[in-house]
Amino acid sequence: MKFKDYYSALGVERDATAAEIKQAYRKLAHKYHPDVSKDPDGEEKFKEVAEAYATLKDQEKRDAYNALGRHQQGENVQPPQDWQQTFNDSDAGFGDVDMADILAAFAASRHAGGQPHQRRPSHGQDYEVKAPITLEQIYAGGEIDVNLNLPEYDQQGLNHRVPRTFRVKVPKGAEDGQRLRLPGKGGQGSNGGKNGDLYVSMVLIPHPFYRVSEKDLYIDLPLTPWEAVLGASVQVPTLGGTVELTVPPATAANRQFRLARRGLPSANGENGNLFAVVRIEVPKSASPAEKALFAQLAAESSFNPRAHFQPGG
Repeated sequence: MKFKDYYSALGVERDATAAEIKQAYRKLAHKYHPDVSKDPDGEEKFKEVAEAYATLKDQEKRDAYNALGRHQQGENVQPPQDWQQTFNDSDAGFGDVDMADILAAFAASRHAGGQPHQRRPSHGQDYEVKAPITLEQIYAGGEIDVNLNLPEYDQQGLNHRVPRTFRVKVPKGAEDGQRLRLPGKGGQGSNGGKNGDLYVSMVLIPHPFYRVSEKDLYIDLPLTPWEAVLGASVQVPTLGGTVELTVPPATAANRQFRLARRGLPSANGENGNLFAVVRIEVPKSASPAEKALFAQLAAESSFNPRAHFQPGG
């Protein structure tokens, strides 16, 4: 199993007193608490500090931990022989067992005279996993595969990480951040306890075309200068297929065209709207003929978009 240096995590020496360990934990727990810390890794450090303290504050767990000796963080270590004898019925071994779990199990077995401690039924832990979804899946509904490693207990009560895949139905009209509950698919219960639940939190993948505002969608509609001036018929992509939009003459930039019920579906069965926002694009380069035409337009036109800058404008 992988060694974790709990003393280093708390910043104390191996011969630190219980009071010193408690003081170090309180200081670091406050420093890395998710509600306080600005450190991007603060939440993970908070969990490491809490795990270290949970072991070192318990004398039986600390004695079992000290029996492992000194090792580098992350180093593969072989448990002592008496650990192997205590848990010799486990076919899975210790390779994928978390150190905190095995320390707790071994300390409990020693407390019970060398036999695994009989505990009351314990409900399995609930877990939450984030699953990316697309606007297309929200619009039409669909299914996604959710992959994660879940803890399962062996006969000795040791926790092993086991890969699991769940097929999850994305309901039509789902929302970013919505949680789907899979009853009994979470952590395994122990001693006859019920399994926990798995919560799938949906995370919307940014779309290359659309911006989302509740059930409404916004899309930029690029037009050429002549299309904006003369009017045009253009194709606009929607989640339900391409539609034709008539752009009237003299259309200004930032004008919004509403395509009714072309947005996202809602729980009551109604759809939001799609808004096409005009963006007037100019050529990045122009041919001599195009430049001549633009020069002719400039000479003929009296249009001045900056007239309001002038006094009395």
